[in-house]
Amino acid sequence: MNATTSYSSETSKPVIARRRRPEVLAPAGNMTAFKAAVDFGADAVYCSGKMFGMRSAPRNFTLDELREAAEYAHERGARIYVTCNILPTNPEVEGIREYLGQLDRAGVDAVIVTDIGVMMMARQVAPRLEIHISTQAGVTNYLAAATLRDLGAKRVVLARELALEDVAQIRAHTPDDLDIECFVHGSMCMAFSGRCLISNFLTGRSGNHGECAQPCRWRYSVVEEKRPGQYFPVEETEGGSYIFNSQDMNMLPHIGEVIEAGATSLKIEGRAKSAYYVAAMTNAYKCAVDEYLAWRDERIEAGEQADPKEFTPSSWLLDEPYKVSHRDYCTGFWYHDVPAGQNVDRGGYYRDWIVVGDVLGWCDGRVTFIGRNKIVPGQSIEILQPGVPPMQLTVADDIRDADGIHADAANNPTHVFSLPCEQPVVPGAAMRTRALRPTLKAE
Repeated sequence: MNATTSYSSETSKPVIARRRRPEVLAPAGNMTAFKAAVDFGADAVYCSGKMFGMRSAPRNFTLDELREAAEYAHERGARIYVTCNILPTNPEVEGIREYLGQLDRAGVDAVIVTDIGVMMMARQVAPRLEIHISTQAGVTNYLAAATLRDLGAKRVVLARELALEDVAQIRAHTPDDLDIECFVHGSMCMAFSGRCLISNFLTGRSGNHGECAQPCRWRYSVVEEKRPGQYFPVEETEGGSYIFNSQDMNMLPHIGEVIEAGATSLKIEGRAKSAYYVAAMTNAYKCAVDEYLAWRDERIEAGEQADPKEFTPSSWLLDEPYKVSHRDYCTGFWYHDVPAGQNVDRGGYYRDWIVVGDVLGWCDGRVTFIGRNKIVPGQSIEILQPGVPPMQLTVADDIRDADGIHADAANNPTHVFSLPCEQPVVPGAAMRTRALRPTLKAE
């Protein structure tokens, strides 16, 4: 691939060439994931404060952390967007007013909203902030998109139910200064644009307020009223059926088509995911975008047609979505002739690879890391760094602990170890290996 990463001699940190369009937008549920997203090439990161953000599972960010995150992003040429996309009830309105002002002062770049009242309030109390319209608003046509732009929106996050040609039509009929953001990777919600009441109805936990219990992922059976306690499977297996369990989206192989449809921001879902997941998927999509743009430019300069359907990302990039925790993949609703998929016979996530270490640094032919899972001599591992294919490494019989004493294995999580590695490795790189026993379990 065409490398897009260089390294500063002063800091040994990756310096990534960023393009404003198309933007790779990564999720973050905590500061570790936020910094991983930026370090691995995200043009922007979206996250949530402690309130009004529709995700309660992640730890989320205090106002002080949002200030720190904004500074970290801006120093590296990235941006930060904060969600305020609940549909507020009356008692929450004044709290949101105060919160919007706090976000403005924290230095974030945009606020993501659903409610039109919150949108107009943001224009009044935080005029510096860009306004992005959440996918919860269900924007499915160019009239709605253009109207929201006229009301002050800088960006619309389109409904996930749209196909390529729908996005292209919206792009063709809206002003160029309106950003169009589309989901390209991650979990799919069974309800239209995520507007679902099942969790609230069954558990009292509101999905709209970040407390979704994900009952769409549960196993279901039928009970006949005169036979209490006897469960009959709906279909598929003796254990029941996961009739609402949608597959994950993966548009990495089709990234060129998404870009040419008019998406100016490519959104990765996963604010509840690990820092490793965020790093790996951000890196994969950033590199795929760079590859496609380079391929397109080469075709155009040669006077040839640049049909995005003819572009295929590098094989290592196509492998990356399978090296993180995932469900079976599909292409969502992007193609009319390829329906969105679901797994009706099982739940949970595939884990074919595991993280074994987080790199702290490299010096004199040794890489130092914090252990996550066991590493033994002779084991094959990969080291994932920003902007380049993963480095292959066979572990030598020279593992040392933090005091430089020989260790038979790196088998203590959170302890510091080192091992021989001829090539330099940047801090923050992820060390991973293929799982001895791939699992399928809930996350």
